[in-house]
Amino acid sequence: MLSKIDANSENEWRTDLKQIKELGFNTVRTWVEWATCEPEQGKYNFDNLHLLMRLANEIGLRVFIQMYIDSAPDWVAGEFPHALFEAQSGDKIFPQSAPGACTDNHDVEEAVLSFYSETAKVATSYPNFFGWDLWSEPHIINWASINYVPNVQFCFCPGTTARFQAWLKEKYKTIDNLNVAWYRNFKDWKQASPPRFSTILSYTDFIDWKTFIYEKLVLDMRARYDAIRKVDKTHLITAHAVGASLFQSPHVGAGATDDFLMARALDYYGVSLYPKHNNPNRAWSVTTLRTVMDFTRSANRENGGWYVGELQAGLGTVSLQVSDPVTSDDHRIWAWSAIAKGAKAVNIYSFYPMSSGYEAGGYGLINLDGTLTERSKNAGKMADVVNRNQQLFLKSTPVKAEIGIVYNPLTQMVGGMQRIDYPGALSESLIGYFQAFANHNIPVDFIHREDIENKKLSQYKLIIIPYPIMFTEKAATELNNFVGNGGYVLVEARFGWNDDRGYASEIIPGLGLHNIFGVREKEVRMRDKIEFSVTGENHPALKGLKQGEKLKGTLYAQSLDVLENRKVDILAVDENNQPTIVSTKYGNGEALLAGTYLGMASFQQNDANNDKFYTNLLNWAKISRPFTTSLDGRVSDQVEVRLQDKADGGFMLFIINHSNKTENIDVNLAVKTKGAFHVKNIIEDTQTALRSADNVLKINRVIQSKDVHVLEVTASRQ
Repeated sequence: MLSKIDANSENEWRTDLKQIKELGFNTVRTWVEWATCEPEQGKYNFDNLHLLMRLANEIGLRVFIQMYIDSAPDWVAGEFPHALFEAQSGDKIFPQSAPGACTDNHDVEEAVLSFYSETAKVATSYPNFFGWDLWSEPHIINWASINYVPNVQFCFCPGTTARFQAWLKEKYKTIDNLNVAWYRNFKDWKQASPPRFSTILSYTDFIDWKTFIYEKLVLDMRARYDAIRKVDKTHLITAHAVGASLFQSPHVGAGATDDFLMARALDYYGVSLYPKHNNPNRAWSVTTLRTVMDFTRSANRENGGWYVGELQAGLGTVSLQVSDPVTSDDHRIWAWSAIAKGAKAVNIYSFYPMSSGYEAGGYGLINLDGTLTERSKNAGKMADVVNRNQQLFLKSTPVKAEIGIVYNPLTQMVGGMQRIDYPGALSESLIGYFQAFANHNIPVDFIHREDIENKKLSQYKLIIIPYPIMFTEKAATELNNFVGNGGYVLVEARFGWNDDRGYASEIIPGLGLHNIFGVREKEVRMRDKIEFSVTGENHPALKGLKQGEKLKGTLYAQSLDVLENRKVDILAVDENNQPTIVSTKYGNGEALLAGTYLGMASFQQNDANNDKFYTNLLNWAKISRPFTTSLDGRVSDQVEVRLQDKADGGFMLFIINHSNKTENIDVNLAVKTKGAFHVKNIIEDTQTALRSADNVLKINRVIQSKDVHVLEVTASRQ
């Protein structure tokens, strides 16, 4: 899309598009890039898009458009010098194509949104146009490394500052309220500028600034959505993140996003998947692959699906960094894993390798000279299977989880800019629990703190709140109601230590939550390795654990005092025989507090006792499993099983062998009817008949290394 059209372009492009179609793909995705398409202000050049749309329509391919405005035309900086991105140091960033200019300035925003609307006029004039990706890997500033400014932060331009001040006015209503919150003496809202450094007095200004950035990026996305919808009333609109926001921090200077918030602005939100990226030492584990996909799926729960915005097509290169080769086995595992988790599209990026820039020679499905690779042929075969069974996959949805692990990015703000330690504490804590359930093939969702605040917990019997050191009063109130109404909750050490202003609670658990748990913090000690001894308490969470056996934690060891006149089950104690893990009945539910970070410790090193404790939580919370397998609980060589409900009844069963050897697996599927079932292998197009017994359908499979079985399970008509 960046090349100049010449006399050979039509034949060359037709050849490429025919090859894509013949391989088995149904859609081609293409850039529409601002610098190329509006070289002079108000003068648009969509010749490339017209040619591609026409040829793709001729060949029978749908077209999906990736908008790209981070590389701005040179006239933007000249026309709008006030809108250049500005670092906290005062340095203005003069673009070198990227990163363009800041859309918090209305004149730049108008130019950008006009470009979106003009593109929509062209795209919607073709019958084979399918949909949009509005923003690739959103941040405030993209694809520019401003390394000459230490700890660079954005954006401090006049437009962003004014927008932040308006946000503060909406939140605080009066300047006096702002002064109390920030410990300042402002006389006018214009004095309230984004914070540039840390002080010992208050970091509420930091929390406000970073919360504003989260929210502004959502509004920026929505503005692009609305610019398209002005012209295009019907086609699908998506965007995709650089990776799950679970791995991002609000301390990131380029501006962090929250996947749950971004998904609200779109039909679907997606993610880039580069499991081998550009260095063998940073290749993703099975846990990372599953985490990124399930986090993105969870963020889109109300949208009913999600998108793979970019799936790594070939070996990755960044400067001198080169990944290991991407194989057909990789694509098989990656693509089917995404579909098993409810993805509605998989975009392989890209067909040709990059031809220039620091990624030159990388990320291609075919060779740069146009010759096909073996993995391109196999990817096409996989695409053909999906294409022939589109409606089956589109109308099936992952079975509902009854466990929710709470994502609360507020916890990353404790200490404000002063915080320099434990940058992975939140992600490691959540993943520690997630990987335990995933290794046992137990359905689990990530949920947002705002789901608690907004009373969106009806499908969950158990919620787990790892690393809960900052919480909101509204979430505390609704958590109280959740447990009182019969829910089960597990929280970790120092729950509600800070509120969302950065103020410490008088009692920990904070925000009145000590009443739920029947305890208060006695002492806390900071240690890397922590062991708590299991008591002899007869409690479902301790089933199979003997008195004196150890549960492993990290960072904080919190001892607890039992509140007067409260009955509390003490499940574990520290070396001084002080309570550290307790369970308390509250209303119709039950609350469990672990005075350390079990999840973080499990992420760092798997522990069999911790693992047993986690799986025991299912019996404690009265959770029924939709299926079990004979290979549940592996921490390596996992055989992953995912289940989806079909719209017309029955199931889709995905068996994904991450192991390096052939595996024999039994899947015991809970069914409501007894009798005959048809089990169709979608990939092989074969079918077998089985009978259930005692409302369990047992499916046995021998599956080769790195292979995937996709099974449609349907009850036979009597």
